This record gives sequence, C-alpha cells and structure tokens, in this order.
Amino acid sequence: MFRSLIPSSHRVGEPFSSLQREINRLFEDTFGAIEPTGDGKPFVMPSIDVKETDKAVEVEAELPGVDEKDVQVTFEDGVLTIKGEKKTQKEESKAGYRVSERSYGSFVRTLDLPSGIDADKISADCAKGVLKITLPKLAEARSKAKKIEIKGS
Repeated sequence: MFRSLIPSSHRVGEPFSSLQREINRLFEDTFGAIEPTGDGKPFVMPSIDVKETDKAVEVEAELPGVDEKDVQVTFEDGVLTIKGEKKTQKEESKAGYRVSERSYGSFVRTLDLPSGIDADKISADCAKGVLKITLPKLAEARSKAKKIEIKGS
C-alpha cells in the first residue's frame, strides 16, 4: 500500500537522500560552501558579491573575525585570488564549552574576471569584516552603450 505513494524511481530510503540534498543546499545558500581543512575539520568559505560597472569590477568578501594581515589578494592572468586564514582564538582560561559553532581554518576563493582589467590600479580595503576589492577597467575595455536597431521580419 505505501509503495504506491513512493515514486517508482526511488528505492526505500532514497526519499531521505533528496531531503538531505535540499538541507545541504539550504545551508550552502545561507552560510556558504563548507569545505574540509587539512585537519579534517570543516570551515565555512567566505561569501562574495561581484558587481560590474562601466568603470570597474567590484568584489566584496565577508571575512568576519579574519585579520587583514591574514588575508592575501593576488591578480594574475585574469584570475583574482583571495587567500586567508581565520585563526583559532587561544584563551588562557579553560572555559567549559557546551557548543562551539564558530569555524576556523584556511580558505581560498578564485574568480575568473573579464579581460581589460588595469592590474596596476587594483585596490583593496577591509572594514567591519568586509573586504572590498576594486579592479578598474582599462579605458579601451570600458563598455560604450550602443543602441542596436531591431529589424522586423
């Protein structure tokens, strides 16, 4: 009787695997991708926003609790790399934690960017846990709006 309620493509137990995939997707959409560190402990990758204007590409990365000196930004062959580490806070007193959900570890984010970036004028600022990288476009790469006529058939 219950088998008729389960789609024929699913075997017993598989409806839960689709639920697990949806829960994982929800957490990734909310907190970012979870990747293992070298010691097997998971950490959360920083979320990023990428915005393109006529004059520049702007990248913002959320890095709460990460010190600027622990972040390295490089640009090579059209690829922007943000590399860093959120270090574990060492406390002198032995606090009895019941729950610890904060994540620590290294991360690397790479972005392929459009050609025409002026590498000599790239700047980066970090304030309130948000890293903002501005990648100005070369003058010849700046888009110029051109109205295109649409012909009827």
